[in-house]
Amino acid sequence: MSLQEVDPALHRALRFTPDLNLESRLSLWLIARASRLAPGARVEGVDRRVVKRDGVSVRVYIPEQTTGAALLWIHGGGLVLGAAKMDDRFCGESARDLGVVVVSVDYRVAPQHPFPAAHDDAYAAWQWLERNAADLGVDRGRIAVGGQSAGGGLAAALVQRLHDEGTDAAAQVLLCPMLDDRTAADRSLDARAHLIWNNRSNLVGWTSYLGGPPGDEHVPPYAVPARREDLAGLPPTWIYASDLELFHDEDVDYARRLEAAGVDTTLEVVAGAVHGFEAWAPDTHLARDLTGRARAWLGEQLAR
Repeated sequence: MSLQEVDPALHRALRFTPDLNLESRLSLWLIARASRLAPGARVEGVDRRVVKRDGVSVRVYIPEQTTGAALLWIHGGGLVLGAAKMDDRFCGESARDLGVVVVSVDYRVAPQHPFPAAHDDAYAAWQWLERNAADLGVDRGRIAVGGQSAGGGLAAALVQRLHDEGTDAAAQVLLCPMLDDRTAADRSLDARAHLIWNNRSNLVGWTSYLGGPPGDEHVPPYAVPARREDLAGLPPTWIYASDLELFHDEDVDYARRLEAAGVDTTLEVVAGAVHGFEAWAPDTHLARDLTGRARAWLGEQLAR
């Protein structure tokens, strides 16, 4: 992939975004550790708390004025990297702009903690939010689930599990979600050399999470959200992918399958962008416009 394919608005930020070499165990360990040591951030007008209780670690963002709704947020990192504090700004601004309580889960990552660790941590965070809803001023019927990249995949899987248990989320917001291990199993995609997250890194992520090679015929329920056949009854969904990223096809396919199953689905495809640009280039007009549309949609869903 060449820089000429990418919208010029992202060129400067790309120069400061390092290539990831996750195929080396040492490099993976160092990058994962560095991602967890990254500093957090605070947003004016939002009270940020860190809660470690009942087997779950969450960051809670409470705006000065609340509407009674909430968002359970799950950070990205290819299932092997990242920490909740990396999304402090996004979560704080979402809480402030929408007047919702945001709870961001600090889940365990692979390969040290393969499936179902991250999924169970997200589920535990949902349970914690439900148990503490009254104290947080949250209506339990107005809780959405969202996530970015790997967190988007974990969010999609959590929403499926909640639906099966009869406790639907109010909505799901999936930013460039990592949904399908079969993408990693397609080695022909390696040649494209996608910026930010390529298929060689994708193979490391899925192999680490699943504890074995991706693409096997059978995977455990909720491990790979795109493998689910019946999508009927899932909550309203907002999903985006960029046209230059590795996850484009799997994300568009999932959105179309949701629509075919009767789910109220909004799909956006951002032209000239690469994976996760809204996280590493948040001040570009492309990112501001995208997150603005996502938040506007979520606000409408949580106002119902």
